Amino acid sequence: AAQQAFRDHLKYLSAGQIDQWVELFTEDGVLEFPYAPAGFPESVKGKTELHEYMKNFPEHFEVEFTDLRFHETTDPALVIAEFASRGTALATGRPYNQRYISLVETRDGRISRYVDYWNPQVAAESLRGAEVDGVFSSIRDLA
Repeated sequence: AAQQAFRDHLKYLSAGQIDQWVELFTEDGVLEFPYAPAGFPESVKGKTELHEYMKNFPEHFEVEFTDLRFHETTDPALVIAEFASRGTALATGRPYNQRYISLVETRDGRISRYVDYWNPQVAAESLRGAEVDGVFSSIRDLA
């Protein structure tokens, strides 16, 4: 169930289905960013904040997730995954190619905690010079 929730997470994000993506989380679910740059949230908690944070993602990026690899754990509710994205920043046409490591805790088949290890500098470079709204504005300013 935990790995399926993770696969659905990738499917919904790549399809731009943010409402469905949010429903993968528990009511108190949290998305954490250990490498958050200054001005970027370190965490987003609860379905309302998750939706607000991700609602513009499909307007800024077109992505396909690839190379998914799960690492075995002793806890069936825990997922550790490595994967990549190939994509484009829609405002600039620049590539958005990223590598990720994710640690995901689930409860009753829903994501309760998602720790997202990714490089915000890759997103900043792909958005450099573009006018974008929301959290991605602060990412763009890193470039």
